Amino acid sequence: MKSQAAWTKEADIIRRVESYWDTRSPDFAKVRRKELTGVDAGCWQELVARHLPPGDSLKILDVGTGAGFFPVLFSRMGHEVTGIDMSAGMLSEARRNLELFGCQAKLLKMNAQKLEFSEEAFEVVISRRLTWTLPDVMEAYREWYRVLKPGGMLLNFDSDCGEVVFSKAAEQENVHAGIEDALLTECNEIKDSLRITTHRRPAWDSFFLKELGFSVAMEEDIAPLVQRDPNLHYDNVPLFAIYGKKDRA
Repeated sequence: MKSQAAWTKEADIIRRVESYWDTRSPDFAKVRRKELTGVDAGCWQELVARHLPPGDSLKILDVGTGAGFFPVLFSRMGHEVTGIDMSAGMLSEARRNLELFGCQAKLLKMNAQKLEFSEEAFEVVISRRLTWTLPDVMEAYREWYRVLKPGGMLLNFDSDCGEVVFSKAAEQENVHAGIEDALLTECNEIKDSLRITTHRRPAWDSFFLKELGFSVAMEEDIAPLVQRDPNLHYDNVPLFAIYGKKDRA
């Protein structure tokens, strides 16, 4: 059980993370809109389609939905999507993008570590570039396991950011282009305060997920598969993929 000091520290981190992404949301959403109108959207669709369970209209939970990239993508594919995020700014951008692309999804403000859903509510839980920002990834993974149906899939796309120092990018299409120095400092300070930064990933994630009851497959770097748009410039940190199948109830 966590101590009061641990709960207080976690609550402070969550507030800082929420404030950071509220500030970043307009510029971040521009990058996601460019992805959705470019070749990368099709690349992502092809990748995730290979790892979805059978079904024409799956119930999918997008944790840390951000500007709504996956809700748009999966809505286009005919699935029923719920996207959650702690950032009100991001959810506002996600709603804007859903409307812009003529798509529908349920969007809720919610903590990724404390899901307000019943057990076995979804066939798929998906997340992109979220877990490196969470105060307690183990708690999040337990919750994600809980809301998955037996045979359901967890798709987690993230990077090992523990030894990375985020810096300003010169390219105008880069996710860190034009970011203020104060925000970069805040981002690095938040990252360095998190326990997940002490683990080497995705090996750590794979071990923990297997302990929970997932069958796990991994890819060390899918960036060459999904970041192919010549008009977009991402960071050079490898983007790993974890595919976890829930084996037991």
